[in-house]
Amino acid sequence: MQKKIDLQNKTIAISRTDSIGDVVLTLPMCIWLKEQYPSCRVVFVGRSYTAPVVAACSAVDVFYNWDEVAAQPPVMQVQSVKSWGVDVFVHVFPDKEIAKVVKKAKITHRIGTSHRSYHLVTCNHRINFTRKKADEHEAQLNFHLLKEMGCTDLPELKQIQQWIKPLQPEALNHDKFSHYFRQGKHIVLHPKSKGSALEWDLINYIKLAEMLADKGFQVFFTGTQAEGDLFRNQLPQHPNIQDLSGVFSLSEFMSFLSVVDLVVGCSTGPLHLASIFGTPVVGLYPATRPMHPGRWQPIGEKVHILVDEKSDKKRKQLEISVDSVTKKCLEILA
Repeated sequence: MQKKIDLQNKTIAISRTDSIGDVVLTLPMCIWLKEQYPSCRVVFVGRSYTAPVVAACSAVDVFYNWDEVAAQPPVMQVQSVKSWGVDVFVHVFPDKEIAKVVKKAKITHRIGTSHRSYHLVTCNHRINFTRKKADEHEAQLNFHLLKEMGCTDLPELKQIQQWIKPLQPEALNHDKFSHYFRQGKHIVLHPKSKGSALEWDLINYIKLAEMLADKGFQVFFTGTQAEGDLFRNQLPQHPNIQDLSGVFSLSEFMSFLSVVDLVVGCSTGPLHLASIFGTPVVGLYPATRPMHPGRWQPIGEKVHILVDEKSDKKRKQLEISVDSVTKKCLEILA
């Protein structure tokens, strides 16, 4: 297929204004663009809390915070987008309001899925593909939106794994966090997902933590301050179990995840972050579409997945045995 849009010496905006894990799975697009068009300028449009994630990717030249744009009057929103000097705007995460602003800003090429009715009037390049019933991974599906730039075949996951290897967080401030690290290997248990995934019951995480702690491993429970409020008082009093919920900024947490020995959780941002920084992860997933691991598992190389094969859309929690998760963790930590 002949390229319809030449990005040499042009600026392209990748817009993904949703959660951390989704942003992680979008970064390979930016890396591909820089490989194919070294002279292009890649800007990423995201939310304020995902800025540190994008900062880990050297292929992104500039990050624009949509939260700041959205807080402006409508006329100023359009002026802000115009000031970015963008030639191509890709709506990876469809957003009606953003699409309207980008059209008013008269960006030359506006790309989005054809499966959003408002893109009929806001995008002049509409790509026909579906995510919900697809067999491919989310990180692969994103590349459909680069078809107009010459991406005719979706990349293999092994290729994506090679692209993400250079991603690095800021160096961990050991002076600030060294007192959390004790002798032995360190394991992060991240029990919550802000409702974005089917979760494993907290009592299961506690049983897992006790089994690992009794074997001499250092176990950390992590989450936001609000998430910690949901489980902090239920954690066992054990010298090898620590509650670190609400302790880190996102930048600090990313660095922390890159130096521990294992991360366990459901399909949530920290699992994806740990994976791209080379930390082994155990992901807990349902078998049902579209939440299954084939679509949403982390894209790093050291990924181990356990699936609730009996899960269905009516079930509210994952039913995976504590013994099976413990066994997998011990295999990895051996």
